[in-house]
Amino acid sequence: MGEEQTRAAHTAHSEDFAEQLAWRRLTAEHGDRLAEIMDEYGWPTAARVGEDAATSAWRVAQHADRDLSLQRRALRLLEEAVSRGEAHPRQLAFLRDRVLVNEGRPQIYGTQIAGIRDGAPVPWPCADPDPGRVDALRAEVGIAPFAEHVARHAPARPDAAARTP
Repeated sequence: MGEEQTRAAHTAHSEDFAEQLAWRRLTAEHGDRLAEIMDEYGWPTAARVGEDAATSAWRVAQHADRDLSLQRRALRLLEEAVSRGEAHPRQLAFLRDRVLVNEGRPQIYGTQIAGIRDGAPVPWPCADPDPGRVDALRAEVGIAPFAEHVARHAPARPDAAARTP
């Protein structure tokens, strides 16, 4: 599921509505499967399923935006796994922010980008407006500084390629 979502992620915001619909169907199907896995096993930790599969489970939860109850449940199970040292705090931070944003609330770690305005990424508002404190929280869970994260989400500028030697 993780590999399939990685390959298809570019279609989430495609100008082709059929591609957008295919993305929504894919994430819904994967969310349903993750719910079954969580019913049977709880959170799929790396010790239980391997690092790649555990990361894929997190990615599926992260992209289950049309099923907030699934995201909330995954968040609770992932919190428990992190507290036992069985999952990555970084993944928990991303999922926590995603759930907060999907609830219409300010995020904590500044991981979620609301969109692009005038060619620049616009992050969803953070609960703490101080970038230094947000970066300190990010560092605690192994996330790059906010400015680096936002820069990675900047759209490629057509004139940039022309200037590259």
